[in-house]
Amino acid sequence: MAGAGPLAGLRIVEFAGIGPGPFCGMMLADHGAEVIRVDRASGGRGGSQPISSKDVLARGRKSIALNLKSEEGLALARKLCASADGLIEGFRPGVMERLGLGPDVLLADNPKLVYGRMTGWGQTGPYAPYAGHDINYIALAGALAHFGRSGEKPTPPINMVGDFGGGGMMLAFGMVSALLNVARGGEGQVVDAAMTDGTAVLMAMIHGMANQGIWREELGANLLDTGAHFYDTYETADGKFVSIGSIEPQFYAELRARLGLAEDAEFDAQMNPAGWPALKEKLAAIFRSKTRDEWDALLEHSDVCYAPVLTMSEAREHPHNVARAAFVEVDGDPQPAPAPRYSGTQTAQPAAAPMPGDDSDSVLADLGLSAEEIASLRGAGAIS
Repeated sequence: MAGAGPLAGLRIVEFAGIGPGPFCGMMLADHGAEVIRVDRASGGRGGSQPISSKDVLARGRKSIALNLKSEEGLALARKLCASADGLIEGFRPGVMERLGLGPDVLLADNPKLVYGRMTGWGQTGPYAPYAGHDINYIALAGALAHFGRSGEKPTPPINMVGDFGGGGMMLAFGMVSALLNVARGGEGQVVDAAMTDGTAVLMAMIHGMANQGIWREELGANLLDTGAHFYDTYETADGKFVSIGSIEPQFYAELRARLGLAEDAEFDAQMNPAGWPALKEKLAAIFRSKTRDEWDALLEHSDVCYAPVLTMSEAREHPHNVARAAFVEVDGDPQPAPAPRYSGTQTAQPAAAPMPGDDSDSVLADLGLSAEEIASLRGAGAIS
């Protein structure tokens, strides 16, 4: 669990939540931090959340189950946070303050604490108090409007962009940056990570292309949004799919050569958008002529910029991913391995997700509480 990876020695307290907050916690735990999740106490093992040991986002943690509505439980939460380097919370703005665990309180207890806040809309702004989900955040950030094909409605890329790319990963980056500042002598601070802000940052290259006049706001009409015939997916004879990304001239030439199109003059004007729809139809017919395995045999291990479109289960078995050990099994459950890789501070195999309260006793003992004190707290319903 903790102790291996570049973040070994850091303690992070994570108040249990969903989606991007746990993803941030997973990233920090994967890279060596001790992450202690604060779950709700219910008077017995298991807490009140429908948490599964198969939940990949919850791997690599310890869990303490506290009753934050009791004075004793609240005092324990403050004591735990006083021992920590960082904190993750994903509640609506104001919830932690109403619990008595807001930044003013906890930074007074621990001036070096990095207080990570994960929300969709941010801590401030007209939308801040209201509910939302990934699809809403990426819509407002100006990203969702650009995912989809010409003539069709925008299609959300599951919850990759808001929850994880613009949310949990951005919070992890912000917290590690703030922790580095503390290590260099700075004070603790609040990291306000909003999925709308993070998603907007992920669109930086597209904004830059628009500024240069090489990106139109029309859906599915651009280089990277399925507008171009050389950057798209194509169905194969067996109903599967392949991906083509032959953008650069030399890669496009390789594609044409391997598909028998080197002498087809219609493909010469690669970057003329007016010709893309007709060329896409031609490529679609060609790719429907062979199975995906046959295209693998012809196009893999080349500079075409090609890959088969794999499902999660297929990806785990692909030779490239097997060679890099990109997936691991934790208690028999397949999941992605920690990434990125380090040459000197290698990460450990993740541990399965704990159930709420599994580590209450050991976490409290580490804080200096005696077995008798822990038993008394459990009897009073402050922990489980």
